[in-house]
Amino acid sequence: MTNAMMKSTAPAPLQGKMSANSDTAKTAPHIAPVATPAVMTGAEIVIRALQDQGVTTIFGYPGGSVLPVYDAIFKQDTITHVLVRHEQGAAHAAEGYARSTGNVGVLLVTSGPGATNAVTGLTDAMLDSIPLVCFTGQVPTHLIGTDAFQEADTVGITRHCTKHNYLVKDVNKLAETIHEAFHIARSGRPGPVVIDLPKDVQFAEGAYKPPQALKTSYHPTTIPARSVVEQAVEMMAKAERPIFYTGGGVVNAGSRACELLTEFVRMTGFPCTSTLMGLGAFPMSDRQFLGMLGMHGTYESNMAMHGSDVMINIGARFDDRVTGKISGFAPTAKKIHVDIDASSINKNIRVDIPIIGDAATVLEMMIEVWRERGYKAKAEPLAVWWRQIEEWRKRECLRYSASDTIIKPQYALERLRELTKDKDTYITTEVGQHQMWAAQYLCFDAPHRWMTSGGLGTMGYGLPAAIGVQMAHPNSLVVDVAGEASILMNIQEMSTAVQQRLPIKIFILNNQWMGMVRQWQEMLHGGRYSQSYTAALPDFVKLAEAFGGVGLRAEKPADVDRVIVEMLKVTDRPTIIDVCVDQKENCLPMIPSGKNHNEMILPTDDGPIGDVIKGAGKALV
Repeated sequence: MTNAMMKSTAPAPLQGKMSANSDTAKTAPHIAPVATPAVMTGAEIVIRALQDQGVTTIFGYPGGSVLPVYDAIFKQDTITHVLVRHEQGAAHAAEGYARSTGNVGVLLVTSGPGATNAVTGLTDAMLDSIPLVCFTGQVPTHLIGTDAFQEADTVGITRHCTKHNYLVKDVNKLAETIHEAFHIARSGRPGPVVIDLPKDVQFAEGAYKPPQALKTSYHPTTIPARSVVEQAVEMMAKAERPIFYTGGGVVNAGSRACELLTEFVRMTGFPCTSTLMGLGAFPMSDRQFLGMLGMHGTYESNMAMHGSDVMINIGARFDDRVTGKISGFAPTAKKIHVDIDASSINKNIRVDIPIIGDAATVLEMMIEVWRERGYKAKAEPLAVWWRQIEEWRKRECLRYSASDTIIKPQYALERLRELTKDKDTYITTEVGQHQMWAAQYLCFDAPHRWMTSGGLGTMGYGLPAAIGVQMAHPNSLVVDVAGEASILMNIQEMSTAVQQRLPIKIFILNNQWMGMVRQWQEMLHGGRYSQSYTAALPDFVKLAEAFGGVGLRAEKPADVDRVIVEMLKVTDRPTIIDVCVDQKENCLPMIPSGKNHNEMILPTDDGPIGDVIKGAGKALV
């Protein structure tokens, strides 16, 4: 066996390459001029284009129609390939890599079922604005349309779940197609792009074009009209009950955008809230942060949204999990909406001042206008507004009944937060109650530390996403907060983590139920628990060991700190922590379907369901 073969087949250690700063997400990396052969195969063009785009890690699964590209991967040593166990896992791993770095995530899958297996991850990335480039194999061009073995209309199937897609039939257009795909994925509102590669194109020889030669018609608007920004800032200066409503678009705009947001919020003295995807754009520990808003947002955040008179939406899309009942959403507020995607403006909520542009650019202009014109917040009305918010905060909407015998999921997360607060930590989640509890009880004071499936709500996201994050940040702590049902959706990726020797931590809040389904059945369907109880679960400790990882279990509150400390000691393989939590605990607060922000179910001392509290939603005068 040759050294090259041994290198390719041996378990890969943790990679030592750190990713570029997230602010590089908006521009192509600096490319040093290198002599390029006049003629290359299509497969070699793919690898050279990836190298020129600064790609160091790709996630994939080989198959017949992409073997030429895999052969080209074998012949180079600048790009690390991570072998997943399912193509959906490749997509989510690429998402985790992209979300935690701000760079474009890359995946490579074969034709037919390889491509269709990736569709869920592509749709997830589309809804959450994650920049991906997905290479899919395709049957040779002369067989397209013949129902050949492992043929699928990948372009047709992915048309509605990608930002753009290509079927490349000419090898001489392959390089420019790849470079344009990266440009589209990272520019404007980020998103996934598919490049479908027929096998004969991978074998064919053609000319390579470097990224500097790219000519494209895609140039999204990033700089808004100053006059519109001036109108918005003037409206803010006149506000008496203002609120910043921030979303994932601020995170996607890079660290600079988050710094500017923090500066502007503190400069104005206004309260700030965030969507699920925007957590970390503004420090959650800051006094001006009211917590997450929406269906499982805090009481003070939702009440402030409902009672505001000026709402400054930056990088959020007014989705249904946030707005609740459209007709009753923020009825007294004038609305400013900043978004780089013009199609998001007035799609769900009519706004008073639309601003199309990059969040960092817009925030910079807003700060400039605020300073130049000497604006100050209206002191007395703002003081009254903050007194009202403090009254809402006194409701302590995230309180829960502690127990000495049963582990409350909230308690487990509080201890996780406390015992990891001094570490360089990244959090991914699966989808369900545990996801919302993580958003409520963990604290993110910086962007790119929180990876979750927001728009699509994809169970099985968290484990492969954690793999992608750990590949990007090998020396950091990466924790997947999971539920016992959701983790089983892509549990096969434990094998990937073991092969790559990734010390990810899978922190399972195990209540033996599909928790959010059970909660809705309890509240909305008369306690008829149809198919939401998992009667046959694996022993997660033994399962971890079977894969070659470490398994730990906590069965009572006194165990929690011990297992967290033990998991932190494991540095060479994945760890599953099975935390046996209260089976009846509900995730509250909650806005029931069809209700307004001021009609919330809050926890009570009498039981797990809580009371419906209808607040005034308006500042006390």
